[in-house]
Amino acid sequence: MGQRIFLLGASGTIGLATAQALRDRGHQVTALVRPRAGVQGRLTPADLARQLPGVDWRAGDVTDADSLARDGFAGQRFDTLVSCLASRHGAPADAWAIEHRAPAQALRLARQAGVARVVLLSAICVQKPRLAFQHAKLALERELIDSGLDHAIVRPTAFFKSLSGQVERVRRGQPFLVFGDGTLTACKPIGNQDLAQYLADCVDDPAGHRGILPIGGPGEAITPRAQGELLFALAGRPPRFRQVPVALLDGVVGLLGTLGRVWPAMAAKAELARIGRYYATESMLVWDAASGRYDAQATPATGRQTLAEHYRQLLAGERSDERGDHAVF
Repeated sequence: MGQRIFLLGASGTIGLATAQALRDRGHQVTALVRPRAGVQGRLTPADLARQLPGVDWRAGDVTDADSLARDGFAGQRFDTLVSCLASRHGAPADAWAIEHRAPAQALRLARQAGVARVVLLSAICVQKPRLAFQHAKLALERELIDSGLDHAIVRPTAFFKSLSGQVERVRRGQPFLVFGDGTLTACKPIGNQDLAQYLADCVDDPAGHRGILPIGGPGEAITPRAQGELLFALAGRPPRFRQVPVALLDGVVGLLGTLGRVWPAMAAKAELARIGRYYATESMLVWDAASGRYDAQATPATGRQTLAEHYRQLLAGERSDERGDHAVF
């Protein structure tokens, strides 16, 4: 018999795939989503129910403890809490509300609802925290660890859609933009369905999935330059690159940071610039503190989906990525 799962963040790309994976494995999935969910609030719970039947879609506000208790848990008992919550853009206020306070409230309510295990989707970038959303995620991780509940904290590498922002540029024959020479960073990207199946494995096999679990996709680590070369090859075009100096990002961060001290609206933009610089200079791989470097070989991998196939499908018009606030280029 399947478990009773309470799922948060189910209207997002990974959350929706996770809801499907759990449903397909025979679990009873209850998902609390905003009345207007998804990219730009285009989806209602009724829309999601048509898109993915067999899940109990409930409307509520995950940031409001009363709504979470009344509209979400609704006095029912659950076995496992799965959280795929993530802030829209990583700005400090949004990050602390969504990455920390909302799931922290859910943790307390989950215990009252009989939940014995929690599966938390985090991020591999919290290994070297410099940004508001990373500190928020880490604060939640610590609360979960200190709660005494059985848990799996999943730290995935880069998502395919995060590496797909320049597909249209390449299709139009424009140069692929890279920071520095395009080899400053690397990652082992993971597909939505592969990550969803891994999260479902964390539900089904607690003994084999405990503690902090970094995870990437199959294959070798890939640099931004290699991503561009792959895209051009699939598009049948000669590779063209335009190098963007990291120092340019440093200047933008410094300027916006100065303006943010006197103009609050600029403070959020400064944080977004810091996020951009972080991803331009830090790899999404396991960090080896002893050697002071990222280690692709030490980064676990799962699944069968490849970035090459994802790019091929995008170029062929067989799929689309709704990137929304995740867009960089």
